[in-house]
Amino acid sequence: MNSLKAYWKNYISAYHGLSNATWLLALVMFINQSGSMVLPFLGVYMTTVLDFSLENAGIVLSTFGVGSILGSLIGGWLTDKFGSFKIQAFSLFLSIPFYLIVPFFKTFETLCIAIFFLSFIKELFRPANSASVSYYAKPENLTRAFSLNRMALNLGYSIGPAIGGFLAAVSYSFLFYTNALMSFAAGILFIIYFKNRKGHAPEKIIADKSEQIAKTKSAYADSKFLLFSLFIAIYAFCFFQILNTLPLFYKKVALMNEKEIGLLMAFNGIVVFVLEMALVHFAEKKFTLSTNMIIGSLFCGASFLILMPSHMIAILYLSIFLISISEILVMPFASTVAVNRSLPANRGSYMGLNGISFSAAFVTSPLIGTYIAENFGFTNLWIFNCIMILVATVGFYIVMKKM
Repeated sequence: MNSLKAYWKNYISAYHGLSNATWLLALVMFINQSGSMVLPFLGVYMTTVLDFSLENAGIVLSTFGVGSILGSLIGGWLTDKFGSFKIQAFSLFLSIPFYLIVPFFKTFETLCIAIFFLSFIKELFRPANSASVSYYAKPENLTRAFSLNRMALNLGYSIGPAIGGFLAAVSYSFLFYTNALMSFAAGILFIIYFKNRKGHAPEKIIADKSEQIAKTKSAYADSKFLLFSLFIAIYAFCFFQILNTLPLFYKKVALMNEKEIGLLMAFNGIVVFVLEMALVHFAEKKFTLSTNMIIGSLFCGASFLILMPSHMIAILYLSIFLISISEILVMPFASTVAVNRSLPANRGSYMGLNGISFSAAFVTSPLIGTYIAENFGFTNLWIFNCIMILVATVGFYIVMKKM
């Protein structure tokens, strides 16, 4: 009982000190991601409604990842050049017409193009939003501010697919139209609150921004951060199996139906929503950045390791719980590393490269993961993931020691 009280006390204290602007950024993220119901159903839409082959559906999904990579790359550069406010507003509102017209593209070639540009425009938002979090959060609350933002993202991802399931039962077009509506709502709220609002960056830095950019190097010239980003990409490759090969494993090997799979996937969002703020608040006080990244990475490996001997329902839920804890410990602290490594004048490029590391997994994870599962079996895929996690863990230890 005392431990439960201590947990909730720690959970509540995790929110103390966060600025109103930090909360509003999280609310904008939540509204925007609540509308992100297209991606979980995109594969089903293509194979059932458009009658695409699995191979062509996989290629279209990969174009989403390619668009995300370029969006993160260019979004970081645009954020440094024009500021995070303009880029976030641009992304939110320009994505609206793309959501509205995607249902009219029904051939493989045209849908590849439409999904690429939709993903590209949508992903411009991420590095700009991350730069805003670091701008409006107090330095001592930075990791918790990123955690709150991610918690909002995860809550949105939990609610979005749940709503999307009901909409898809009526018409898949409603998914795209609802996404457009949510982007519009998030954009209006963002502009009303953040227009002309000042953050915690020193006035001199703002005034001398162009001069600083000339003097500070880009993230892409920072060899140690590039290496760190490579290990993040390796970790993300394994983590994002949760979006592609794990549901296939549940269906084909564990013989779960769609309802059971949906509940299992929703469990991830619930765990992250309930535990992230308190766990990050505890971890940032008790451990170093490096320790948190290493422990979190190992939890991801453990989530695949326990799937090898058994796929009982309790094991499946334990696996999702472990990968959720991994997500909590790795992702917000990875953003903190990017912020700590950067300066205000080049933060966009660092946050953009951080986003690219994760976006790259959207391309490689479904392609390589499904190939290994189909040709060598799921057990060998889990072994491969465990090996990759060990590479990432050792990499985090070495490169963060040097950083």
